[in-house]
Order: sequence, then structure tokens, then C-alpha cells
Amino acid sequence: MAISVTIDRKAWKETPALDRVARAAARAALAVAGLDAGHCDLSIAFADDTAVACLNRRWRSMDKPTNVLSFPAAGPWGGQHFLGDIVLAGGVVAAEARAQGKKRSRHVSHLVVHGVLHLLGHDHQEPAAARRMEELEIKALAMLGIADPYDGN
Repeated sequence: MAISVTIDRKAWKETPALDRVARAAARAALAVAGLDAGHCDLSIAFADDTAVACLNRRWRSMDKPTNVLSFPAAGPWGGQHFLGDIVLAGGVVAAEARAQGKKRSRHVSHLVVHGVLHLLGHDHQEPAAARRMEELEIKALAMLGIADPYDGN
């Protein structure tokens, strides 16, 4: 499995071990989805809020940054299955982690898991689909030693 990780160090200077955190979260998400991580490739970009706002405006017609965007790929790439790209916004993620009283690295793990599940076709538009996606997120995060983010405690 190839996970390409790109980090805007200025936007993400206060989040240690991003590469390791992102790769572990992606592998956990693939595992709970029942995929062989050895046959999947994906890209994770840690960007600043401006870059994510531009992407959000172009692809979702929303003129603001968001915590994570997922761009699923259409098909195989280089003999492996290229799943797509995930992009996280440094300022938004930091603000959310602070507001929720979470370690930033744990919030990043959750968002990477969430993003990978979107690449695999999961969504949270309908209640039943949202419950299924949350169940998968909770299982993946448990594999990483991270408590249920939906517990409310």
C-alpha cells in the first residue's frame, strides 16, 4: 500500500508525527472496511485553510474551509487500486480540536478515518448510512486506542 502524505509545515507546525498518525488511521479505516491495505493507494494532504477553502469553493460551491475533503478516484492506478485524495485544513482542525477538548493528533486520526471511508463510498447524508459510517469510524479508532468520538463524554 502506498499512502502519499504531503504536509504544509507552516499550517501544521503544532501537530507532531502527522505522517505516522495519518498512515495508521488510513490503515485502520481500510481494515474495518474489509479491504486489503496492500492493494490500495491514496493521498493525504495536510494543507492550510486557504487551500481547502479554494477546493471547497470549486468542488462543493461552499466559500469556506472545512475540516476534511475527500476526492474519490475512478479506477485502478499503477497496478494498485488508487482510492483518491484526502485534504485536511490546519486551522479548522486545530480550532475543532481545541473546542472539543481533544488532542489534535486524535482529531486528525478521526478525520483521516472519516475521509478514507468517504473514498470508499460511505456517506452520512441519510440516518442509516450515517450510523453505519459512525460504527466503522468507532471501530477504526478503537484499533488506534482512541475513544468513541460520538460518545459525548
